[in-house]
Amino acid sequence: MAKGCGMSKAVAIGIGVLTVSSVCGLVMMAVMYKIQIDKYPPRDPPIPTKPPVLPTGLPPNLRLPDNVIPESYKVFLQPYLYPAITNNYTNQSFAFTGNSTVRIKCMTDSKTIFLHVLDLNVTTVEVRKSDSNEKLSLSEYRIHQNESNFLEIQLKDKMSGNETYYDVFTKFEGELHNDLTGFYMSQYTEKVKDDEDQERFLATSLMKPTDARKVFPCFDEPALKAMFEITIIHRPDTNALSNTIGDPGTTEINGEEWIVTTFPKTPAMSTYLLAFTVSDFTFTQKSSGIKINVHARREAILAGYAEYALDVTEKILNHYQTIFELKHSVEKIDQIALPDISVGAMENWGLIAYQESGLLIDKATASTFDEEKVVTLIAHELAHLWFGNIVTMRWWNDLWLNEGFATFMSYFGVEADGWDLRDLIVLREIQTAFQADSFNSSQPLSMQENDIQTSSEIVGLFDDITHRKGAAVLRMLATFIGNENAFMKGIKAYLFKFQYQNAVHKDLWECLQQETTKDVEAFMSTWTETVGYPVVTIITQTGETTQEQFLLKQAWGHGIAWQVDIRYLASSDFVVKQDVLKVNGPVRRPHFEIEDKDEWLLANVNCTGFFRVNYDEENWNKLRMQLERNHHVIPLINRGQLIDDAFNLARAHRLNVTTALGLTKYLINDTEYFPWESALKNLDHLVLMFDRSEVYGPIMKYLRKQITILYEHFEEYTKNGTIPKKLTDQYNQVNAISVACSNGLSSCITMASSLFKDYRNGTNNIHPNLRSAIYCSAIASGDDDDWEFAWNEYQRATAPAEKDKLRYALSCTKEIWLLNRYLQYTLDPSKIRKTDMVSTINYIAKNVAGQPLAWDFVRGHWSYITQEYGAGVISLGSLLDAVTKRFSTDVELEEVRQLQREQDENNQGLAAQALEQVIERTEANIEWVKENKLLVKEWFIGEM
Repeated sequence: MAKGCGMSKAVAIGIGVLTVSSVCGLVMMAVMYKIQIDKYPPRDPPIPTKPPVLPTGLPPNLRLPDNVIPESYKVFLQPYLYPAITNNYTNQSFAFTGNSTVRIKCMTDSKTIFLHVLDLNVTTVEVRKSDSNEKLSLSEYRIHQNESNFLEIQLKDKMSGNETYYDVFTKFEGELHNDLTGFYMSQYTEKVKDDEDQERFLATSLMKPTDARKVFPCFDEPALKAMFEITIIHRPDTNALSNTIGDPGTTEINGEEWIVTTFPKTPAMSTYLLAFTVSDFTFTQKSSGIKINVHARREAILAGYAEYALDVTEKILNHYQTIFELKHSVEKIDQIALPDISVGAMENWGLIAYQESGLLIDKATASTFDEEKVVTLIAHELAHLWFGNIVTMRWWNDLWLNEGFATFMSYFGVEADGWDLRDLIVLREIQTAFQADSFNSSQPLSMQENDIQTSSEIVGLFDDITHRKGAAVLRMLATFIGNENAFMKGIKAYLFKFQYQNAVHKDLWECLQQETTKDVEAFMSTWTETVGYPVVTIITQTGETTQEQFLLKQAWGHGIAWQVDIRYLASSDFVVKQDVLKVNGPVRRPHFEIEDKDEWLLANVNCTGFFRVNYDEENWNKLRMQLERNHHVIPLINRGQLIDDAFNLARAHRLNVTTALGLTKYLINDTEYFPWESALKNLDHLVLMFDRSEVYGPIMKYLRKQITILYEHFEEYTKNGTIPKKLTDQYNQVNAISVACSNGLSSCITMASSLFKDYRNGTNNIHPNLRSAIYCSAIASGDDDDWEFAWNEYQRATAPAEKDKLRYALSCTKEIWLLNRYLQYTLDPSKIRKTDMVSTINYIAKNVAGQPLAWDFVRGHWSYITQEYGAGVISLGSLLDAVTKRFSTDVELEEVRQLQREQDENNQGLAAQALEQVIERTEANIEWVKENKLLVKEWFIGEM
């Protein structure tokens, strides 16, 4: 056989043994691996993580982001102006420099900080960690020149969240403009030795609503409350004031002596409440538990003009503390009368600023109305200590929580000095709010936060809706709850719960809800969150009752169903009853049904509800006949409100104008202020529509006939230079003189001219209450010598209220050339102070001879007015409203639209809503005049 390749048996066995061993080992390893896997299961490898992305770029809207929150500020300011220029070698300076350190709490990891800055040159920015003073590296900082006013600080180093504290330090430079915003200068004259006038200067502040950013970099939003420590470095012979009590010392800087006044830490408060002034004013004071000081020009203090304000401030402050059961938290209250301020007053915490005529009273020349103005304004500003300062709205969309409350509570505050004005809220706040809220272009009391962002939008909220409608709905809510004690208990709970914090309107509802079984939020939601108000229509023969939005210019309804609390009176029993109407459409109300042909129904007794009432024609006639038979049966407030409702229903094409006019006939037998004031305001609208047409003659004759009895009722007082005791009679005495003289009653004109002649001859026996009316009548019927005399008296007068009376009277002349000269004076602050510019133009526009001049003047100087005075400084809405009230032609409408187009082309948001309302009102006037001119003329001719 053949020979092959093989291996020995021993080798084969060895290989076999090795193979078996290897397999066994592998099996053992597998078993052990499985045991270890079960015992220690494997984990997935970690996924690589990306570093967190920190937010960059601008916030999504104009609101500050919430990555950091301010806790406290230390602010140093050094204004360089001198209080007076005493030699030719001193150069006046209107610059200021300063620095600020704001301690912030970082809520999330971040590399950006946003603050507000406007019109400042920021020269230095540093960010340090508060606990270690470690300086963080900056990437850049820049100021955004747009509506945001943001100072954006970008860091290279990351700030740690978890509420870590950092200090943001800035140095800056600014200018003391005379635009009445931010930190500004005011120039005035004062008598010095030898009775010589000397120019004086002061620096003061007005931060509200968004002008703290013009003074130092800050978090300029109301919810971002913080504590402030202020230091002001100022010239010798000046005093510095701020929110707390200052401690002055002296220092030398570059060889010059300066005063350094340091102010201790304020309570936690919003930036808009910060305030400071530097002046050589003096003061008078009173101390009874709290220091109360009134500061003003030296000559005003020496003349005793501040004593009345000092006295009533103490009374009102104590009264509020009793009512609210919550003590204010300031050591002192400084009140200062400023020669120039763009608002009536400003409630800065601990340093309240006023126009001079709103704080200073010359007892020798002051009228009752001057005193009432001062006490009411002080009551309003002191109410802000609680409503605005201690408890602040979270954002400007709920501004009415500040302003509406302060207006409403001021009627309680004045009672501390013996004033009973509560019923006057109907004439002053409610009827005025009705007018403002009768337009499609109106706005709700509480808007959505996102709808209010720019400074111009915020400024636009300071109107009659916020102040007056806010007060009106609070009065209505108190009546709805039904118990004033329960209402006030809920208010006290609201103040206590949210003290030193911010609130929204629903917080108020929750506190009030604890004091009543009625559903507060359900009742109030449409009144605060929707535009407008309803007219309730009652058909007395069927009981059918409806409601819909009241608009002067009709449009498609918004489908709003207000919950209306109706208090009504029927002539069958004269018992005030109450019902709640919560529908949007007709509903049967059997108890409203009138079966007796002589019975009438009167709804909204004492005008406690913020709505108008319309009736069927038969019920209107019954009410008119009742007024003519015995007007005392109808409650006093309703005698006025019936007239106001009727005329406005006629303007809205819901009632025949002759029905409204018919209600005024009974006034020949009524001498009360409420119905007369309501009638005169509404008849004034007819005068505005027709005083340039042939209809005016019959209107004037009717007014002269109606007013004669009222004039004669007060004539004995007027001749004797005396006034009635009752406040409302005093107001009606003025009405009688104003209307009688302006409508050609010869005895009135003779009386006014004779008294004014005595005044020119050196004897002014005119009672202060009557001076505005008599000065006006005498100048209207007088010549240019009378005007020149009044102008010289205005320049010579030192008492603010007397200057105001003369300033108004100067607008009454019929001479076009004098009115044009007077308009030009408003451009010269040495003649007409900036604070008085708007009201002076408004006075001239009220004069039929001056209205077209004032309109042309405003249009021709629109750029100057808006640029020189600033967007939020003067009430452009008030100005536009006054100079266009007579507009009722297509030509006038086009002129307003042209101004609106120019605004849009220049990207100006100034007074945008006011222009919309002027256009809407003019359109309504055009339509109404076309429809009613002949009817009105025939009615007045029939009454001649």
